Order: sequence, then C-alpha cells, then structure tokens
Amino acid sequence: MKRIVIKVGSAVLREGSALAVERLNNLVDLIAKLKKEKGLEVILVSSGAVAAGNTALNLDKTQILNRQALAAIGQPLLMKHYKKRFREHDLKCAQMLLVEEDFDSRKRSLNAKGVMEILLSNDIIPILNENDVIANKELLFGDNDQLAAHAAHFFDADLLTILSDVDGLYDSNPHENPEAKMRKIVNHIEEDELQMKHTPNSEFATGGIVTKLKAANFLLKRDRKMYLTSGFDLTNAYDFLLDENHKSGTLFKNA
Repeated sequence: MKRIVIKVGSAVLREGSALAVERLNNLVDLIAKLKKEKGLEVILVSSGAVAAGNTALNLDKTQILNRQALAAIGQPLLMKHYKKRFREHDLKCAQMLLVEEDFDSRKRSLNAKGVMEILLSNDIIPILNENDVIANKELLFGDNDQLAAHAAHFFDADLLTILSDVDGLYDSNPHENPEAKMRKIVNHIEEDELQMKHTPNSEFATGGIVTKLKAANFLLKRDRKMYLTSGFDLTNAYDFLLDENHKSGTLFKNA
C-alpha cells in the first residue's frame, strides 16, 4: 500500500459534552506511525465539527441551520487540536472542505486532485470534512462515510479504513444476539442490506452501519478495499494497518 484514507466518526470523537481528546490523540499517534514506519500517505476524513461546536454553544441539533452554525464554530476547534498533536510528531496538516459537486464536476474534481497531490507530495496530512456550513442539502453527501469512499476512489487510495463505534460487520445485531459472529471478509453486499434503516448511535452522527455498507459497496464496484474497525480501541487498526495482521474487523474486498 502507498496511500490510504482513514475516516473517524463523530461517535468516536465525542465524549459526553466534550471532544474526546484522548481518542483524537490516539488517532494522531496511529497516523504518525503509519507515515514514519510504513511510509504511507494518509488522508484523514474527520467528523466531529458539530460535536466540537456544541461544546461551545448548545443548540438544537435537529435543525439544519443550527447544525451548520455548530459546524462553523467547531471546525476550527477541531483543526486546532489536530494541528497541535501533529506538530508534536513534527507533522503538518491542512484542511480541505468538500461537497458532492466537487467530485461530480470534472473541473472541480481535477482542481481537488491537484491540491491533494501537492499536499501529499509535500508530506502534509490533508484533513477532509464536508463543507456543510454554507452548502445546501442537495450539495452534501449527508455523511462522511460517503465522502470518505469518494475520496478513496477519486484520490486513488489503496484502502479506506473507517474507525467507528462498531468493531466490524456482524451476521446479526450483536446488541440483540450474543451469538452474533463477525464477518471478517465481505466480497458482496446484498441490496436489502443497503436498504436497511439508518441507525446512528449518536445524536451528532448522521450515519450508522448502513452508510458504511453503502461506502463499502461504492468501493467494491470500483475494485477498491475498505476496512471497518473500532475507533475506541485502535488495537485492531494497528494490527491490520501497521502489522498487516487481520485479527479482527471487517475487510470489504472483491474475491
């Protein structure tokens, strides 16, 4: 592997009414190791702007304009934490805010690719998020799982890793069935799985397991791989990404 995209969700970066700084720190440590020990180019897709904004201002998050306002407050707070932590590893990061149209328009997608290549070639870690502060609903992906999948494809990454509040895909709901077994390798996603109801586990999240399946399906159709594992405990992420040892988590890949 040469280039990977890592996506971290709001549920991972939020703890109570505060930003989960320790988890953010652990994520930065992982990325630093991937860059320095494996020589990987890493693109980070980070949720958490709305959650970070809510630590400064408590608004009704069911209202779209309120969520946009919280994102406006939270995005610089989030970047402040990332910049501080990456600096401790002698690494620099940059912010890229995108919407769905950036990947649909040939001119805009070429511009985004050009900027991405400049950042990566200069050893900068791009941090992507949806530009949901000013964009209307029609221009947004709606969740960062889809943004991450598109980024992995359009920026020619070898793998998308999603760090989530779930540690993989199971054959049934592990919260309801203690006998549920993890599906470690998935080559195909059934249509009924893609049509399930979205069930985000956090009031700050916009996705759930279905949005992750849709992201995986998007990449499988384009012969790219996706790995889903926990963002709370990065042990499995270290095993898979750093040591190339697939002990746990779900790898979506074509047979």
